[in-house]
Amino acid sequence: MSAGKFIAGFVVGGVVGALAGILLAPQSGEETREMIKDSSQKAYDKAQSAVKEIQQKAENISNEMTKKGEELINKIQGMIDKNKNQEA
Repeated sequence: MSAGKFIAGFVVGGVVGALAGILLAPQSGEETREMIKDSSQKAYDKAQSAVKEIQQKAENISNEMTKKGEELINKIQGMIDKNKNQEA
């Protein structure tokens, strides 16, 4: 299971659980709406945080792969140049 799917499932599960708890609690409609609003905002903030974390990890991986690709290209170019010098 990928980290993204796990985080998404975790956030959705948290939201569903929070909403079920709020809706089943004995409170006035206004209090319930305020709690739903607060819970929704917290879930949104958690989701945003998770997205930012995933984006940062993806960017780090991309940067590392780019660096390794450049190193590989330089290594291959060095081998080509060395081969050309040996033939000359």
